[in-house]
Amino acid sequence: MFIFGNFIIAIANILDIILDIYKWIIIIAAVISWMNPDPYNPVVRFLYAITEPALRPIRRIIGFRLGPVDISPIIVILAIIFIQRFLIGSLIELAYKMKGGVLL
Repeated sequence: MFIFGNFIIAIANILDIILDIYKWIIIIAAVISWMNPDPYNPVVRFLYAITEPALRPIRRIIGFRLGPVDISPIIVILAIIFIQRFLIGSLIELAYKMKGGVLL
């Protein structure tokens, strides 16, 4: 059973890294959006294509109730942090219990 526990730990670590990278991509996209970037720049298009699927539903729900300030990146980053702390932490704890070891 320890092999399956190690597999879950590896998956949890990979998910944690992917979520960290995505969090930084959202931060970079938010900072670039303050500078009025060229919409035809490949980097800007890539950032928009990667972040818009996560930000669009939040914008649709919240809208611009706080004026011109877009808080959707903050909400998505908070959701990512919650997922990292709750889901990934729970996966790692489950894996250690499956291995029969003590969680450090």
